Amino acid sequence: MDYTDYARRIRSHSSLGELTEYGQVHEGGRDYPLFRLIVPGERWLVITSGFHGEEPAGPLTLAQHLPDIVAYAKSKGVGLRVYPCINPSGFEDGTRYNRSGEKPNNDFLRYEIAPGEWRGELMGDPPILRWALYDGGPKETRAVRTDLARFPPPDAALDLHQDNYLGGVATYAYTFGDKAAYHPLMEACAAHATVVRSRKVDDNSFADENGFVVFHDGSVTDWYTRQGVPYTAALETTTPTPPTTCDRINLTWIRGFIDLAARGEGPKR
Repeated sequence: MDYTDYARRIRSHSSLGELTEYGQVHEGGRDYPLFRLIVPGERWLVITSGFHGEEPAGPLTLAQHLPDIVAYAKSKGVGLRVYPCINPSGFEDGTRYNRSGEKPNNDFLRYEIAPGEWRGELMGDPPILRWALYDGGPKETRAVRTDLARFPPPDAALDLHQDNYLGGVATYAYTFGDKAAYHPLMEACAAHATVVRSRKVDDNSFADENGFVVFHDGSVTDWYTRQGVPYTAALETTTPTPPTTCDRINLTWIRGFIDLAARGEGPKR
């Protein structure tokens, strides 16, 4: 989809809350606006989407269903901060990375595992000396990271992704926190797609019997977990999954995370 058309769809939802541009990125001779929608509430859910351009389901679900999402959040007293498409040139080109070949995603924090030795990912969950907010990375990541850091940590955070490697109509999720809270969401999605259970999903990650992966990968959800946010997840649907099915799965998790945010168990402010 041309990003101009996508931006038009997002701007059509300006009446839902405070729709602003938190920045712009310049790619291929064009300036691409980066959008954020804020809807006030007593508790907060952050939704991010579109880090990878060949994973369009999240941005498209948000563009189409924002009115219903906002209405549900308001009914639960939950405020939203929504970043619907973080990598616009990749989204427009259908490429994983931006048009410059930079890799927006896991550049939110770094781990010091020994004095002066820093890593962006942890294999397993080894002891660390400390973690620190990263200040480099691709322009899209720098822009959204800077904006997210302006706000207190939310009560829950959901990152919408897709898997372009596994085949079939399937879903799984990278999760932190109490997995029991996510079981009803994944089981509800099993009616629409195969849950990837007890198998390897990438070079570093293995889904458990419930379709959940734990991987401290330096991503936005990892960063929020380190800040004490109790419910964080990166949801995956496979790219062969039909768009309507992706919508059902994405909306199941979005509504579920609104419910979790409404519990008010987030970091003390």
